[in-house]
Amino acid sequence: MPRPVDPEAQYQVKPHSTKGYIYASTQPPYIDQETGEKKYRHIHWGKVDDELRFIPGAAFYEASPEERRRLVFPDEWDMSEAEKLVGLRQPEGATYDGKERNRLYGDIWLLERVAEKTGIRQDLESVFSGNTEIVDDIITLAIFPYITKFTYNRVARWQDVAGAPSSRELTPSVITRLTQSITEQHRMELLRLRAARLSKDELCAVDTTSRSAYGSSLADIQWGKNKDRLPLEQTTEVVVYALSSHMPVYYRTFPGNMPDSRGFDVILTDLEHAGFKELILVTDRGYESLRNLEKYILRGQSIVMCVRSGQGESLKSIRELGEFGARPDGMTVDADARVYHKQCEIEYDVKGTGESAIKSDRLKLNLYFDPVRRGIELMELDITLSFQEASLEWFLQNNGAFASDAEVKRNYSYYKVSYDPATMVIRSF
Repeated sequence: MPRPVDPEAQYQVKPHSTKGYIYASTQPPYIDQETGEKKYRHIHWGKVDDELRFIPGAAFYEASPEERRRLVFPDEWDMSEAEKLVGLRQPEGATYDGKERNRLYGDIWLLERVAEKTGIRQDLESVFSGNTEIVDDIITLAIFPYITKFTYNRVARWQDVAGAPSSRELTPSVITRLTQSITEQHRMELLRLRAARLSKDELCAVDTTSRSAYGSSLADIQWGKNKDRLPLEQTTEVVVYALSSHMPVYYRTFPGNMPDSRGFDVILTDLEHAGFKELILVTDRGYESLRNLEKYILRGQSIVMCVRSGQGESLKSIRELGEFGARPDGMTVDADARVYHKQCEIEYDVKGTGESAIKSDRLKLNLYFDPVRRGIELMELDITLSFQEASLEWFLQNNGAFASDAEVKRNYSYYKVSYDPATMVIRSF
């Protein structure tokens, strides 16, 4: 009767001498694909010196934490180098009384205090029914990319050398199971708790940015072009945060081809369902559209948004100011901001079905005028005009010829230049 096979035998580390060196080696079995025979191969995890001290090698460093923990080293070997360099010990906090080992903890400690002061930890514990283990895992995953800029496949290695909030090893498989257990109900409950911490009529900024992606499997990156014209797909990420407390209250990703003006309807719906009903939103020009303006009026949503100076109502109000010198008539100066401003009442009706219409009772347009900036721009314009005039004078005196029509339009855009189409020689300007 054959001897039973020990399943731990392939993880038993033994010394293996070769080429004058002693290696810490295991001999896992494998099947030869050509002969079908069972064979054994040596894996060298490091070296062993004369004092039986194990010195880790490349294979030991590159192995996963689960694989390293399976290795069974002889009891008489000195493993201090492995514990010091790789961190086989359990994660610990900062050392205060000398009983704990000193770990990388300063930046983590700061972010943990931020989570407590802003109420993030308390809200998460409420969402997950007091399960502090899941809360620690989530906070660890939240601060890890912020501190390290790495992806989640390195979390377990980072925990070996850092005093992370989570005490269990967050391997990729554990992270996958954790994120799959978080439901939409958890997300909306967290948003409702965050909404309760904001004061009434809180000013909240809405900011959107695009992020390039190197993968190709996510649905959100299959559309859209990179704004830097790099050959990378991108996603659009939106965050809403309070301007007074700087507290983030909302986050969402959109496909890379979705403009800000189209995604704002989804943002408003999410905020309304989460309990953010009396927020005053502040947006940039990316969210400006007639369709969105009518949605704000119909919803009764308070919003402060930037519009282009060439937009219909804006251009109309600017033209009503007429010609002016130092400043437009009817504008008031702001001593702190050092700009002139004027508020205009705007009447706008949103037509519904049939002949019904809803009037906007609070729609206002604020115009701002910066005389210092205008003076600089006028001076830059005069400088450009003088350079173009001097260059055209030289062409005229020397009977010069232009290279192409494109050169004339590009370099002398402020002048009407006459030249011979056949020879491109200047006639007048």
